[in-house]
Amino acid sequence: MVKETATAYGRGLPISTKQGVEICNFIRGRTVAESKKLLEGVIAGRTAVPFKRFNKDMGHRKGKIASGRFPKKASEHILNLIKSVESNAKSLGLNASLIIEELIANKGSRNWHYGRIRRIKNKRTHVKITVKEGKVEKKTQEKPKKKPEVKKEKPKEKKNEEKK
Repeated sequence: MVKETATAYGRGLPISTKQGVEICNFIRGRTVAESKKLLEGVIAGRTAVPFKRFNKDMGHRKGKIASGRFPKKASEHILNLIKSVESNAKSLGLNASLIIEELIANKGSRNWHYGRIRRIKNKRTHVKITVKEGKVEKKTQEKPKKKPEVKKEKPKEKKNEEKK
């Protein structure tokens, strides 16, 4: 049985779940090479990740995105996970052209922070990534066909006849 997909899990990563969700939405559906390039740009501070869901009190960025940030730590962890799933795909014998089919960030356990300082919990996130081999299909939007316009006939005006 030949596998068509490769999977990698990041369990209990020390990143914010909200940032993980936004990065996953930003990368999902792209090729592995393109997503690695984008995340390296985020780490360098060149490319902003668009925050579409968790964007309260956040400033706007240049370009087509409205609000966004540069989550460097979360990008580093997800980039390591992408490299891991790429090596998993190579060991399974998949092609080099891989598409990120599934990229999910879920809440992890919130255990207490170590030390004497009280009431602080760690942030944890579980990330799952699945890739498949293939090419990215560009979505082409077909223009809706215009329906032939039907001219409406105006109703005949009724003449008011005065009764004599």
